[in-house]
Amino acid sequence: MAVESRFVVIRNGVEAKTFMDKKSADEYDKMLDMADNLSLMFSQSSVQLTDSANEELSIFLAEHREDVLVALLAKKPTKTSTKKSIDVSIVEVVVSDEPKLTSKAKKSKAKAATTKLSEAS
Repeated sequence: MAVESRFVVIRNGVEAKTFMDKKSADEYDKMLDMADNLSLMFSQSSVQLTDSANEELSIFLAEHREDVLVALLAKKPTKTSTKKSIDVSIVEVVVSDEPKLTSKAKKSKAKAATTKLSEAS
């Protein structure tokens, strides 16, 4: 006889979703709480949304809360973020006739310069 533990998220007396681990169930419940708060905020705004649009938008924003926080500049983007950020900066370009040296050539050049300095002393 096998025993399975299941975690059920119940909202307004209705079973919303079933999970096999508590952490996932808690995360989902928290996401639904955020969606409820967003839905309430949208209903109090001057923007008129249908009930279904309000619900869909609230759930979408709650599911993507990390991206929302980054967009609001409340959080810095993570390195693992799949969204590419646009970085605008001024870049100075230096053109040189001297060829690029490999790391071994740079060490040899530095050693030669050190030798010349010690001989000059």
